[in-house]
Amino acid sequence: MNGAIAVVGIGADGWDGLPESSRRVLRTAEVLIGAPRQLGLLPAEDCPGERVTWPSPLRPAVPGLLAAHEGRTTAVLASGDPSFYGIGRTLAETVGADRLRIHPHPSSVSYAAARLGWPLEAVETVSLVARPLAALSAALHPGRRLLVLGEGPDTSARVAALLRETGWGGTRIRVLEQLGGEREQLLDGTAADWPYERTDALHVLALDCVRDPDTLRLGAVPGLPDEAYEHDGQLTKRYVRAATLAALAPAPGELLWDIGGGSGSIGIEWMRAHRACRAVAVEKSEERAARITRNADRLGVPSLRVVTAPAPQGLAGLPTPDAIFIGGGLTAPGLLDACWDALPAGGRLVANTVTLESEALLADRYRRHGGELIRLAVAAAVPVGGFTGWRQAMPVTQWSVTKGSEER
Repeated sequence: MNGAIAVVGIGADGWDGLPESSRRVLRTAEVLIGAPRQLGLLPAEDCPGERVTWPSPLRPAVPGLLAAHEGRTTAVLASGDPSFYGIGRTLAETVGADRLRIHPHPSSVSYAAARLGWPLEAVETVSLVARPLAALSAALHPGRRLLVLGEGPDTSARVAALLRETGWGGTRIRVLEQLGGEREQLLDGTAADWPYERTDALHVLALDCVRDPDTLRLGAVPGLPDEAYEHDGQLTKRYVRAATLAALAPAPGELLWDIGGGSGSIGIEWMRAHRACRAVAVEKSEERAARITRNADRLGVPSLRVVTAPAPQGLAGLPTPDAIFIGGGLTAPGLLDACWDALPAGGRLVANTVTLESEALLADRYRRHGGELIRLAVAAAVPVGGFTGWRQAMPVTQWSVTKGSEER
């Protein structure tokens, strides 16, 4: 498959909205591939090429479908900008970016920002296409403007229900339908009283986020309030959690193993640090594993993977981590060795403990591998009779280390 593949973005305005350069590509293509709605926007008299609709599921079918038309000039149709949450990424990942010649059209997000008068660089875009609705929760902050790519005509009703249930009922919702087309329309309301059960399937949601007065405030940095989590006491407390995440130092695209997940707080806040961060929580208790999943959904990172198994057995077959946190089970035979062996050069390991037995293990590893060994102590002011005094929490010993290339 050596020939170039044209990828042409098209909007709701169809053929009339295409520049001449895109029209020229479509006129001369021998094969036109796209969704039925997209193919239906092309006039038969101008685009006589063979029309092929994408099968479902799409991704595994891409190489074979393109190979079947090898040697013929091929154009793939995409909604709006093919490289913005579109088919362009799938094609680049399956056949290689060097084979593509992309002809973008304004995206629905660009149209929406233009209609609303919103500066696009100050707006966050959240896609719910083939993604869990709960992913929206991590982007909710007071005064924040969001553009949401919906999936299906019931998306706005589902979003409104989520906002009501999570304490964002005052959020203004606008649905912009058929942007750029003759049937363009705007629906307006708030999550608290959203009246529309269904909208046009081709739409973008615009949210002006308003937090209800009694809703817990969640910041954008690690160290969420302990009250944000459902837990049974197995929770890395707020200030220790913030210090732990600082030592783990999440970066976009990196993968964390959160071992002894408890309530899932470390993995959850690792993923909240950036939408591309990934995490696997390993927890032997089925009850706690289910609790981790509920916390992850509520806090906007539903893609957190939960493995219900003891460590180190539950680590077998997991993808290579960029960082590992051990919050429980340090004395399990072979756990520290398994984690150290799994880390690549440059990978980070952070382990916390409150027991003398586990502390002795960390002190030994500190002598062998270096890194940093610290003790974290937090005291909170509490009433003492008619006065106020300090109540000391159990101190936490933390070992953090970066694996060197000589220790592979």
